[in-house]
Amino acid sequence: MAGAAADVLVKDGHIARIASGIESPPGITAIDGQAAILLPAFVDAHMHLDKTFWGQPWRPHQAGPSVRDRIENERRLRRELRLPPDVQAERLARQAIIRGTVHIRTHVDIDTEIGLENFEGVMAARSRLRDAITIQIVAFPQSGVVSRPGTADLLDRAVRDGAELIGGIDPAGIDGDAAGQLDVVFGIAGRHGAGVDIHLHDGGEVGASQIRMMADRTRALGLAGKVAVSHAFCLGMVDDLALGKLIELLAENRIAIMSAAPGDRPMPPLRRLRDAGVTVFSGSDGVRDAWTPFGTADMLERAMLLAYRSGFRTDDLLHAALDAVTRGGAAALGRADYGLAVGCRADFVVAHGETLGELVVARPPRAWVVSAGRIIARDGHSAL
Repeated sequence: MAGAAADVLVKDGHIARIASGIESPPGITAIDGQAAILLPAFVDAHMHLDKTFWGQPWRPHQAGPSVRDRIENERRLRRELRLPPDVQAERLARQAIIRGTVHIRTHVDIDTEIGLENFEGVMAARSRLRDAITIQIVAFPQSGVVSRPGTADLLDRAVRDGAELIGGIDPAGIDGDAAGQLDVVFGIAGRHGAGVDIHLHDGGEVGASQIRMMADRTRALGLAGKVAVSHAFCLGMVDDLALGKLIELLAENRIAIMSAAPGDRPMPPLRRLRDAGVTVFSGSDGVRDAWTPFGTADMLERAMLLAYRSGFRTDDLLHAALDAVTRGGAAALGRADYGLAVGCRADFVVAHGETLGELVVARPPRAWVVSAGRIIARDGHSAL
């Protein structure tokens, strides 16, 4: 079952008291939870707000199966469609809000063709939505770094202009120079005190060797707790001995692992990672974009996919999947004010169900979504 019934008093955007029988002070808005379950608001810690076709006419998927195929197809569509990144980013963020998400980490494309256009668009959308949702930006060099001269300077500028993290992608597979890309990415992060979040699709030992290189750089630059590896398919491909050593490295260097529960790729072993103390988190990844026709920006749906792909069936394991889209995501984003305790920022979701496990399986509508004490959505409709 969920926890015991209680009232929550919010003042100045934070939880002031949790107890039964709290009388509502004069002038305070009261929400009747009707014996529903109160959750901390969801964290979508791996999105691509700038890429989405959300709100556009349906577009059949056309890309080939490889990462390079998808990058090239997306680049072609980007030239043809010229969708305003600020408008598209805001549309998808608003969809995330009505599904209960209050904190987002988005990877924003930066390359020598588009420059900082997408970054500036997402920054504009972030500013417009700042009273409802937090958006953390990763400067993401999807087309490569060392293989595309000039990209490093753009990444550096993006961090100076407001991006909180530097991204990377398949240092070996895309750039053909794992050490070169990682030196640039970690170098910028080290100079500016930024975080690092790298897409790693490279599989097997090729991917595993890059995780070891990331751990070395994390340790050397004192970036423990500020580095994440997204996807990390290789963790679901190496043998048990190699996996154990990699997990030790991740735990020692406080490197987080993101999985979006991909349908056609190996998954990191979420339970084993969690048991070893590794932060595990999740995100929508692409939502109806050139990479995939799927996605609704619903983190309960993402928790269900994590559980389904991992073979989680017991309530305890369903709770672990839910944790990846709540506390795990908040930990990856460095949100120390997150949770359901006095002093935490008042970010809530209210949903009807008997247990947390049922919420993951049934994915009921979000009755209320509250951000810093402000109602931002109700019954699937925006209140902004």
